[in-house]
Amino acid sequence: MVEAAALAYLKRNGLREIAVNANYRGGELDLVMFDGSGRDGGTLVFVEVRYRSCAGFGGGAASIHAGKRRKLVHAAQLFLAMHREYAHSACRFDVVEADGDPQSPRLHWLRDAFRADDA
Repeated sequence: MVEAAALAYLKRNGLREIAVNANYRGGELDLVMFDGSGRDGGTLVFVEVRYRSCAGFGGGAASIHAGKRRKLVHAAQLFLAMHREYAHSACRFDVVEADGDPQSPRLHWLRDAFRADDA
């Protein structure tokens, strides 16, 4: 439910859906989107959706530790290897934090939340 809300939100904000729940050995990509708003011809965006019912232990982005980032980067590399049409695209990793009621969550979009070389 939360991923569907995040997908709809990103689409309303100009991103185009490429894949949802792309599973690879050792990792999953919640959303893969395309952001055509840049001057560079567009950016492939790997989106991690993180839901927290409360922020007592930090927001959703705080839960993406180094090991999770490595898994996301690895899954993104596998995605690119399987989808050669995006092999030369600029890429970024975004996070959509969600909290509150999962049926109607509050969303906070963090663009460029981390870099592949940070993982």
